[in-house]
Amino acid sequence: MIYDVRHVTTYRYDSRVGSAQCTLRLTPRHDNGQNVVTSVVEIDPRPDQVTERPDFFDNHVISARIDATHRQLKIAAQSRVVVERPPIPAPQLTPAWELVGPLAATTNLLGAQSPVHGLFPSRLVPIIDEVTAYAAQSFTPSRPVLEAAADLMRRIRADFRYDPKATEISTPLAEAFAQRGGVCQDFAHIMIAGLRGLGLPSSYVSGYIRTIPPPGRPRLAGADASHAWVRVWCGPEFGWFELDPTNALFLGNDHVTLAIGRDYADVSPVYGVFIGSGRQALSVRVDVKPIE
Repeated sequence: MIYDVRHVTTYRYDSRVGSAQCTLRLTPRHDNGQNVVTSVVEIDPRPDQVTERPDFFDNHVISARIDATHRQLKIAAQSRVVVERPPIPAPQLTPAWELVGPLAATTNLLGAQSPVHGLFPSRLVPIIDEVTAYAAQSFTPSRPVLEAAADLMRRIRADFRYDPKATEISTPLAEAFAQRGGVCQDFAHIMIAGLRGLGLPSSYVSGYIRTIPPPGRPRLAGADASHAWVRVWCGPEFGWFELDPTNALFLGNDHVTLAIGRDYADVSPVYGVFIGSGRQALSVRVDVKPIE
Protein backbone atom coordinates (compact mmCIF):
# COMPACT_ATOMS: atom_id res chain seq x y z
CA MET A 1 0.00 0.00 0.00
CA ILE A 2 1.04 3.59 -0.67
CA TYR A 3 -0.28 6.26 1.69
CA ASP A 4 -0.25 10.01 1.83
CA VAL A 5 -0.33 10.88 5.52
CA ARG A 6 -1.15 14.39 6.71
CA HIS A 7 -1.04 15.26 10.42
CA VAL A 8 -1.97 18.81 11.39
CA THR A 9 -1.65 20.02 14.99
CA THR A 10 -2.93 23.50 15.84
CA TYR A 11 -2.57 25.38 19.13
CA ARG A 12 -4.64 28.53 19.70
CA TYR A 13 -3.88 30.80 22.66
CA ASP A 14 -6.07 33.23 24.57
CA SER A 15 -3.28 35.80 24.59
CA ARG A 16 -0.11 36.31 22.61
CA VAL A 17 2.70 33.85 23.28
CA GLY A 18 6.14 35.41 23.63
CA SER A 19 8.12 32.37 22.47
CA ALA A 20 7.82 28.60 22.14
CA GLN A 21 10.00 25.54 21.83
CA CYS A 22 8.75 22.19 20.59
CA THR A 23 10.04 18.69 19.90
CA LEU A 24 8.40 16.72 17.08
CA ARG A 25 8.36 13.04 16.17
CA LEU A 26 6.21 13.28 13.06
CA THR A 27 8.45 11.63 10.43
CA PRO A 28 7.49 7.98 9.79
CA ARG A 29 10.14 5.33 10.40
CA HIS A 30 12.00 3.72 7.52
CA ASP A 31 12.05 0.07 8.55
CA ASN A 32 9.96 -3.07 9.17
CA GLY A 33 8.41 -3.20 5.70
CA GLN A 34 7.83 0.55 5.62
CA ASN A 35 9.62 2.93 3.24
CA VAL A 36 9.35 6.72 3.45
CA VAL A 37 9.29 8.31 -0.02
CA THR A 38 8.94 11.93 1.12
CA SER A 39 8.34 13.66 4.44
CA VAL A 40 8.02 17.37 5.15
CA VAL A 41 7.14 19.19 8.38
CA GLU A 42 6.02 22.82 8.16
CA ILE A 43 5.73 25.10 11.20
CA ASP A 44 3.86 28.40 11.27
CA PRO A 45 5.12 30.84 12.55
CA ARG A 46 8.43 30.03 10.93
CA PRO A 47 10.94 28.88 13.58
CA ASP A 48 14.05 30.88 14.34
CA GLN A 49 16.05 27.71 14.90
CA VAL A 50 15.50 24.11 13.75
CA THR A 51 17.63 21.05 14.45
CA GLU A 52 17.08 17.46 13.34
CA ARG A 53 18.55 14.29 14.82
CA PRO A 54 17.81 10.63 15.54
CA ASP A 55 17.02 9.77 19.15
CA PHE A 56 18.23 6.65 20.95
CA PHE A 57 15.51 4.49 19.36
CA ASP A 58 16.30 5.84 15.85
CA ASN A 59 13.17 7.96 15.68
CA HIS A 60 13.57 11.15 13.64
CA VAL A 61 13.34 14.16 15.96
CA ILE A 62 12.83 17.81 14.96
CA SER A 63 13.44 20.50 17.59
CA ALA A 64 12.22 24.03 16.82
CA ARG A 65 12.44 27.37 18.63
CA ILE A 66 10.03 30.21 17.80
CA ASP A 67 10.92 33.67 19.09
CA ALA A 68 8.18 35.63 17.30
CA THR A 69 5.05 36.42 19.31
CA HIS A 70 1.97 34.59 18.07
CA ARG A 71 -1.63 33.64 18.91
CA GLN A 72 -1.61 30.40 16.90
CA LEU A 73 0.95 27.66 16.27
CA LYS A 74 0.33 25.25 13.39
CA ILE A 75 2.45 22.17 12.74
CA ALA A 76 1.68 20.28 9.51
CA ALA A 77 3.45 17.02 8.65
CA GLN A 78 3.00 15.52 5.17
CA SER A 79 4.51 12.14 4.22
CA ARG A 80 4.23 9.56 1.47
CA VAL A 81 4.88 6.05 2.75
CA VAL A 82 5.02 2.65 1.06
CA VAL A 83 3.93 -0.19 3.38
CA GLU A 84 4.52 -3.81 2.40
CA ARG A 85 5.06 -5.94 5.47
CA PRO A 86 5.92 -9.64 5.42
CA PRO A 87 3.35 -12.08 6.81
CA ILE A 88 3.47 -13.01 10.48
CA PRO A 89 4.81 -16.53 11.11
CA ALA A 90 2.59 -19.03 12.85
CA PRO A 91 2.57 -17.92 16.52
CA GLN A 92 2.85 -21.56 17.59
CA LEU A 93 6.39 -21.66 16.18
CA THR A 94 7.73 -19.11 18.66
CA PRO A 95 9.48 -20.35 21.82
CA ALA A 96 7.77 -21.01 25.14
CA TRP A 97 7.25 -17.71 26.89
CA GLU A 98 9.21 -18.78 29.99
CA LEU A 99 12.38 -18.96 27.87
CA VAL A 100 12.16 -15.45 26.45
CA GLY A 101 12.85 -13.33 29.53
CA PRO A 102 16.13 -15.08 30.43
CA LEU A 103 17.26 -14.84 26.79
CA ALA A 104 16.61 -11.09 26.85
CA ALA A 105 18.41 -10.62 30.15
CA THR A 106 21.56 -12.32 28.86
CA THR A 107 21.72 -10.66 25.43
CA ASN A 108 24.87 -8.74 24.51
CA LEU A 109 22.89 -6.25 22.39
CA LEU A 110 22.76 -2.68 23.70
CA GLY A 111 21.43 -0.72 20.69
CA ALA A 112 17.93 0.45 19.86
CA GLN A 113 16.68 -3.06 19.01
CA SER A 114 17.94 -4.66 22.22
CA PRO A 115 15.18 -6.36 24.22
CA VAL A 116 16.79 -5.15 27.47
CA HIS A 117 15.18 -1.70 27.09
CA GLY A 118 11.72 -3.28 27.22
CA LEU A 119 12.21 -5.34 30.35
CA PHE A 120 11.90 -2.73 33.08
CA PRO A 121 9.26 -0.28 34.40
CA SER A 122 9.31 3.09 32.66
CA ARG A 123 7.96 6.56 33.36
CA LEU A 124 4.35 5.82 32.37
CA VAL A 125 4.35 2.01 32.71
CA PRO A 126 4.87 0.81 36.28
CA ILE A 127 4.66 -2.86 37.21
CA ILE A 128 1.30 -3.44 38.94
CA ASP A 129 0.44 -6.78 40.51
CA GLU A 130 -3.19 -6.70 39.33
CA VAL A 131 -2.14 -6.04 35.72
CA THR A 132 0.47 -8.80 35.85
CA ALA A 133 -2.13 -11.24 37.20
CA TYR A 134 -4.54 -10.26 34.41
CA ALA A 135 -1.87 -10.89 31.76
CA ALA A 136 -0.80 -14.17 33.37
CA GLN A 137 -4.14 -15.76 32.46
CA SER A 138 -2.95 -15.87 28.84
CA PHE A 139 0.50 -17.23 29.65
CA THR A 140 -0.14 -20.82 30.63
CA PRO A 141 2.88 -23.11 31.12
CA SER A 142 5.05 -23.58 28.00
CA ARG A 143 2.66 -21.66 25.75
CA PRO A 144 4.41 -20.12 22.70
CA VAL A 145 5.13 -16.48 23.49
CA LEU A 146 3.51 -14.91 20.41
CA GLU A 147 0.42 -17.11 20.77
CA ALA A 148 0.06 -16.04 24.40
CA ALA A 149 0.65 -12.36 23.57
CA ALA A 150 -2.01 -12.52 20.85
CA ASP A 151 -4.44 -14.04 23.36
CA LEU A 152 -3.73 -11.17 25.79
CA MET A 153 -4.27 -8.68 22.97
CA ARG A 154 -7.69 -10.17 22.16
CA ARG A 155 -8.71 -10.23 25.82
CA ILE A 156 -7.91 -6.53 26.19
CA ARG A 157 -10.00 -5.83 23.09
CA ALA A 158 -12.90 -7.80 24.58
CA ASP A 159 -12.65 -6.66 28.22
CA PHE A 160 -11.91 -2.94 27.82
CA ARG A 161 -14.22 -0.36 26.27
CA TYR A 162 -12.89 2.28 23.90
CA ASP A 163 -13.99 5.57 25.44
CA PRO A 164 -12.18 8.84 24.61
CA LYS A 165 -13.91 10.54 27.55
CA ALA A 166 -12.74 7.97 30.11
CA THR A 167 -9.11 9.08 30.27
CA GLU A 168 -6.70 11.90 29.45
CA ILE A 169 -3.03 11.76 28.47
CA SER A 170 -2.12 12.19 32.14
CA THR A 171 -4.43 9.43 33.47
CA PRO A 172 -2.34 6.87 35.40
CA LEU A 173 -2.21 3.33 34.04
CA ALA A 174 -3.70 1.92 37.25
CA GLU A 175 -6.78 4.12 36.89
CA ALA A 176 -7.36 3.14 33.26
CA PHE A 177 -6.98 -0.53 34.18
CA ALA A 178 -9.36 -0.25 37.14
CA GLN A 179 -12.14 1.36 35.11
CA ARG A 180 -11.61 -0.98 32.12
CA GLY A 181 -11.81 1.89 29.66
CA GLY A 182 -9.73 4.38 27.74
CA VAL A 183 -8.08 4.88 24.37
CA CYS A 184 -5.32 3.21 22.37
CA GLN A 185 -2.59 4.78 24.53
CA ASP A 186 -4.14 3.22 27.64
CA PHE A 187 -4.59 -0.21 26.05
CA ALA A 188 -0.98 -0.23 24.84
CA HIS A 189 0.34 0.79 28.27
CA ILE A 190 -1.76 -1.86 30.00
CA MET A 191 -0.57 -4.61 27.67
CA ILE A 192 3.06 -3.51 28.05
CA ALA A 193 2.74 -3.46 31.85
CA GLY A 194 1.33 -6.99 31.83
CA LEU A 195 4.09 -8.32 29.59
CA ARG A 196 6.87 -6.65 31.58
CA GLY A 197 5.34 -7.90 34.81
CA LEU A 198 5.86 -11.42 33.44
CA GLY A 199 9.47 -10.62 32.52
CA LEU A 200 8.81 -10.25 28.77
CA PRO A 201 10.37 -7.38 26.76
CA SER A 202 7.80 -5.04 25.26
CA SER A 203 7.69 -1.48 24.00
CA TYR A 204 5.34 1.23 22.77
CA VAL A 205 4.70 2.22 19.15
CA SER A 206 3.07 5.43 17.92
CA GLY A 207 1.66 5.84 14.45
CA TYR A 208 -1.54 5.76 12.44
CA ILE A 209 -4.11 3.24 11.27
CA ARG A 210 -6.17 3.70 8.14
CA THR A 211 -9.90 4.08 8.68
CA ILE A 212 -11.92 2.07 6.18
CA PRO A 213 -15.42 3.53 5.58
CA PRO A 214 -18.54 1.32 5.52
CA PRO A 215 -19.39 -0.25 2.14
CA GLY A 216 -20.85 2.31 -0.23
CA ARG A 217 -19.86 5.26 1.95
CA PRO A 218 -17.19 7.81 0.94
CA ARG A 219 -13.99 8.15 2.90
CA LEU A 220 -14.25 11.23 5.12
CA ALA A 221 -11.34 13.66 5.28
CA GLY A 222 -9.98 13.92 8.80
CA ALA A 223 -11.57 10.62 9.89
CA ASP A 224 -8.26 9.02 10.80
CA ALA A 225 -6.35 9.57 14.04
CA SER A 226 -3.06 9.03 15.80
CA HIS A 227 -2.78 5.48 17.08
CA ALA A 228 -0.66 3.35 19.40
CA TRP A 229 0.16 -0.31 19.75
CA VAL A 230 2.71 -2.72 21.26
CA ARG A 231 5.90 -4.56 20.32
CA VAL A 232 6.83 -7.83 22.04
CA TRP A 233 10.19 -9.59 21.71
CA CYS A 234 9.93 -13.29 20.90
CA GLY A 235 13.53 -14.42 21.25
CA PRO A 236 16.66 -13.91 19.13
CA GLU A 237 15.43 -16.14 16.30
CA PHE A 238 12.14 -14.27 15.80
CA GLY A 239 12.85 -10.78 17.15
CA TRP A 240 10.11 -8.18 17.61
CA PHE A 241 6.46 -8.48 16.58
CA GLU A 242 3.81 -5.79 16.83
CA LEU A 243 0.24 -6.20 18.09
CA ASP A 244 -2.64 -3.73 18.22
CA PRO A 245 -4.76 -4.39 21.34
CA THR A 246 -7.27 -1.66 20.47
CA ASN A 247 -8.32 -3.56 17.35
CA ALA A 248 -7.03 -7.09 18.17
CA LEU A 249 -4.81 -7.10 15.09
CA PHE A 250 -1.25 -8.00 14.26
CA LEU A 251 0.59 -5.13 12.61
CA GLY A 252 -0.45 -5.04 8.97
CA ASN A 253 -0.41 -2.87 5.91
CA ASP A 254 -3.10 -0.59 7.36
CA HIS A 255 -0.65 0.64 10.04
CA VAL A 256 1.94 3.38 9.55
CA THR A 257 4.66 3.58 12.21
CA LEU A 258 5.96 6.91 13.51
CA ALA A 259 8.14 6.10 16.52
CA ILE A 260 9.01 3.45 19.09
CA GLY A 261 9.99 3.82 22.74
CA ARG A 262 9.46 2.50 26.25
CA ASP A 263 6.10 4.30 26.60
CA TYR A 264 4.24 7.36 25.32
CA ALA A 265 6.68 9.74 27.04
CA ASP A 266 9.41 8.57 24.61
CA VAL A 267 7.38 9.01 21.43
CA SER A 268 4.95 11.91 21.87
CA PRO A 269 4.40 13.33 18.35
CA VAL A 270 4.38 16.94 19.60
CA TYR A 271 5.44 18.35 22.95
CA GLY A 272 7.09 21.50 24.19
CA VAL A 273 6.81 24.68 26.24
CA PHE A 274 5.75 28.26 25.62
CA ILE A 275 6.06 31.56 27.44
CA GLY A 276 2.68 33.19 27.84
CA SER A 277 -0.46 33.42 29.94
CA GLY A 278 -4.02 32.30 29.53
CA ARG A 279 -5.48 29.10 28.22
CA GLN A 280 -4.74 27.17 25.04
CA ALA A 281 -6.92 25.08 22.72
CA LEU A 282 -5.56 22.11 20.81
CA SER A 283 -6.92 20.54 17.64
CA VAL A 284 -5.47 17.57 15.74
CA ARG A 285 -6.48 16.42 12.27
CA VAL A 286 -5.10 13.27 10.64
CA ASP A 287 -5.63 11.87 7.16
CA VAL A 288 -4.22 8.52 6.02
CA LYS A 289 -5.12 8.47 2.35
CA PRO A 290 -4.37 5.38 0.23
CA ILE A 291 -3.01 6.11 -3.25
CA GLU A 292 -4.78 3.96 -5.79
